Amino acid sequence: MAAPELLTALLSAPGPSGHEEEPARLWREAASQFAEVTSDTMGSSFARVRAEDGAPTLLLMGHIDEIGIAVTNVEDSGLLSFATVGGISPEMLLGQRFDLMTRNGIIPAAIARKRVPPENVRDRPRLELSDLHLEIGAKGREEAESVVRVGDPAVWVGPPRELPNGRLLSKALDNRLGAYIALESARRIAESRAAQVDVVAVAAVQEEIGLYGARTAAYGLDPQVAIAIDVTPATDVPGGDARRAGKIELGLGAMIARGPTLNKHVSELLGDAAEAEGIPHAWEIYSRTTSTDADEIHLVRAGVPTGLISIPTRYLHSPNEVCSLDDLEAVIRLIVAFATRLSRDQSFLR
Repeated sequence: MAAPELLTALLSAPGPSGHEEEPARLWREAASQFAEVTSDTMGSSFARVRAEDGAPTLLLMGHIDEIGIAVTNVEDSGLLSFATVGGISPEMLLGQRFDLMTRNGIIPAAIARKRVPPENVRDRPRLELSDLHLEIGAKGREEAESVVRVGDPAVWVGPPRELPNGRLLSKALDNRLGAYIALESARRIAESRAAQVDVVAVAAVQEEIGLYGARTAAYGLDPQVAIAIDVTPATDVPGGDARRAGKIELGLGAMIARGPTLNKHVSELLGDAAEAEGIPHAWEIYSRTTSTDADEIHLVRAGVPTGLISIPTRYLHSPNEVCSLDDLEAVIRLIVAFATRLSRDQSFLR
């Protein structure tokens, strides 16, 4: 299957944490074709598909922000110092090109490291963030400051690329995949008109720096049940370890999470729906928190019964993340099947 046009557009749009306006705009435009669209002061986006009056609410959440960097200082040389926005190792930054988001538009930039004398190359220490700088071609501080301000963010450059066997390579799969899946699932539910519950797809912001958009969005919606949608590290790569959380491989389908912070009834209903519909799936195991939006959703107000479905993804937090488009389709089918099985009086009490 080919990558959906909306997903490709979302992946191409720059939107690090705190600066998600462009992918959020694309998401809301698509949502307006079939749902009631709103947003909040944090920047999270909502697409509601209504059932009958008084119906309970099912929240479908994927975060729309991506990791990036932000300018912290302009040097006399015109080179820029920077900090990371979200978790990025220095090795993933060295030699990479970036789009710097300024008030005057996008300007190109590249990351290089301080020079290592040839005689020290073999003994050079481990790369640190402080060894790196951002190059924009400025001759000095004054010229650089005419186009860049401290605090300006940047993201990796690189359009999505489709690989053989239905695989997709791109930056920002974490987690434009989840934001796209939430919206596409809501669209199919609206088209089927089979759900007895209100379905609200959410493109949450600021997940990569603290799950903040999830907290405020879930509090405002006060849903009766929720599904968080995110990526998860694939184990089918060198260094992958299925003993940590189970076998997580591209092509296995929807990864349904089980763990102490996830509602048992929700997880079991997801598994039952997958079995009944013949949807490819496997189980991912957590022994504590999940490091996803589910961690915030399930604690909101008096507690929200929350499930987590993930897409196996290789090379997370890099400019070259890889997933299987078949797995995306499996997750969408599973969410639709789950939503249409919920009754108005469904209980998740434990």
